[in-house]
Amino acid sequence: MTWTTRQRSEGAGALAYCVEGRGPAVVLIHGVGLRAEAWNAVSQALTPDFTVYTLDMPGHGASPLAGAAQLNDYVARVLTFIHTLDAPIYLAGHSMGAMVAVEVAAQAPEKVAAVAGLNTIYRRSAEAAAAVQSRAAALTHLSAPDPTPTLARWFGAAPSGATAEAAAACRSWLTQVDPDGYATAYGIFARHNGPSEERLQRLQMPTLFQTGAEDPNSTPGMSQAMAAKASFGQALTVPGAAHMMPMTHPEAVAEALHSCFTRRFQADAD
Repeated sequence: MTWTTRQRSEGAGALAYCVEGRGPAVVLIHGVGLRAEAWNAVSQALTPDFTVYTLDMPGHGASPLAGAAQLNDYVARVLTFIHTLDAPIYLAGHSMGAMVAVEVAAQAPEKVAAVAGLNTIYRRSAEAAAAVQSRAAALTHLSAPDPTPTLARWFGAAPSGATAEAAAACRSWLTQVDPDGYATAYGIFARHNGPSEERLQRLQMPTLFQTGAEDPNSTPGMSQAMAAKASFGQALTVPGAAHMMPMTHPEAVAEALHSCFTRRFQADAD
């Protein structure tokens, strides 16, 4: 099964990770409430050409929260992890993981050869900001959230086929997630409004922003706006996809990541 739990190792920065493949290092960071396995389908498509490291974000999967309370705490843990890998590495994140990935690339451009933000938020509307902050305020650090409304936002009311399998995997992860880790991460995600213009301008490497045409919160317009501010930015939209694009449309995501990373890999070789 695509979403089967995988064996983990304990890495630097107190981050658990899965690894497979061969070649230059790719590091993938999931979003709130998920775990490394959310990347399984994308990872499998990249492993013929890359060594793929899929991380458990702090407070998720097998990675302890260990006092992380601000976005930069998550960034610092990933920076510690990637500094154990041979440079340069290729980096991608989904949703909150994209926030982390972009900030890591801005802080350590010497370590990151290319970066991709999938379903990345940027300058939410006042209505969208109020909605996500309200959801964050309703969370408790003592019990796991009811996954039903989250799954409805991610997959719709009645997913079918492969999408239903992805939704079932997410339900299991959301049910098992550490409540403190989830509430902390969601609070950070709700408070932040995406990368600043200054951070985007610091991305002096191939930079991809990709989202789903049907994602109401991480919209194609947001991706286009961020790509326009990055020196080597590109925006791509996946037709028919929504927020869980790496799980529902892994082929399109893997193709875009491969193109972005190979572009820099070939430039380095030249």
